[in-house]
Amino acid sequence: MAHFGVVAPAFYSHYNALEALAGELVARGHRVTFLHRPDARQYLRDGRVGFHAVGADTHPLGSLADSLQRAANPGGPLGLRRVILDMAGTTDMLCRELPHAIATLGIDAIVADQMEAAGGLVAEGLGIPFVSVACALPVNREPGIPLPVMPFAYADSERARQLYEGSTRVYDWMMGPHHRSIATNARRFGLERRAGLHDCLSPLAQVSQTVEAFDFPRRALPAHFHHVGPLRPVVARPQARAAKRIPAVAAGRPFVFASLGTLQGQRFGLFKRIAQACRRLDAQLLVAHCGGLDAPQERALERAGATWVCDFADQQAVLERADAVVSHAGSNTVMDAIAARTPILALPIAFDQPGTASRVVHAGVGLKASARLAGSAQLAASLRRLLDEPGFAARLAALSDSVGNAGGTPRAADIIETALRLHPQLGTTSVASHG
Repeated sequence: MAHFGVVAPAFYSHYNALEALAGELVARGHRVTFLHRPDARQYLRDGRVGFHAVGADTHPLGSLADSLQRAANPGGPLGLRRVILDMAGTTDMLCRELPHAIATLGIDAIVADQMEAAGGLVAEGLGIPFVSVACALPVNREPGIPLPVMPFAYADSERARQLYEGSTRVYDWMMGPHHRSIATNARRFGLERRAGLHDCLSPLAQVSQTVEAFDFPRRALPAHFHHVGPLRPVVARPQARAAKRIPAVAAGRPFVFASLGTLQGQRFGLFKRIAQACRRLDAQLLVAHCGGLDAPQERALERAGATWVCDFADQQAVLERADAVVSHAGSNTVMDAIAARTPILALPIAFDQPGTASRVVHAGVGLKASARLAGSAQLAASLRRLLDEPGFAARLAALSDSVGNAGGTPRAADIIETALRLHPQLGTTSVASHG
């Protein structure tokens, strides 16, 4: 059996998905250890999964909160540049610290989140095998496909291709500090030139939480790329933070669930507009703010139109009951909504959320609106469409079937074991050499 090291951005949503995968690997007899700055330990809830802190000198305990705050609210260009510098600094730290940690712990293989280049760089540099996991939209680049961070609709035209190419050049210029970090560390490990996250992916196996039918039409994904759908626990695990109950929803009135994820849960003004929109529709609304609001703000949302307000909810269970969900278009929420056949009103804010929202519209399973500009009347009109128009339910049914058939966490574990020659059907437990 193998000892896997997991390298991922220190974001709750990424750790949540990868912890589910780690739990499945542990259940199959493997050992799994997450490696990151000390603060990232807080995200792990499964006692079977290990954590090893690195980089305490430059990323000490207590410093993650400031980085998350900058990521959630970058503000103008200077703030955005600071977020990019944070990314570069984290990649530098991990590339510096991981080799010693991997050797000390006896790690055999790496599970590398696509959004953290250090996982692939260090694994290649050390000559150990690794697999890539896309917890967010895949970063794999392809002509004619806009980058995940871009809000563009898909079109197969010369004008669209020019738009996508131009936006990619702008993105690469803005991401210069991070790209230079990747290039510098690649040289330090004696690797061929690397220019971005898309150059740090596994040649053995790449796993994505998406399904093919949700993405824009892809023609150039590698043969070892696998859409497996949401990575969720195979067996329900104890929750460190107890999920709130599913409310007693009254019959005869629509039920809407609103969540902006763990990074954006402090956006009281946006939640208030959502509450006002639901009041216009006489809809029941459950708001889950993930700890971003205080008690007076919770009460204010109830006065504005929210029926229930809590910190955390059992998202999958609530989505199965909800008639619509208002979301920041985070990948976890969107895929859970599709699995539950719940139409989505996407209000993208940052990261790959604009691209995810565009794919929600492209797949016909929801609508999108501006998180900054849409007022309560526009939000109410969009929700009315989601509740009344039958086309959304029909398209959700087909896409939900795709998610259900994708294999999820068990298939992802099968792919990893097979790629590393650990699968029982291959009759060996040796980790494949990389290179």
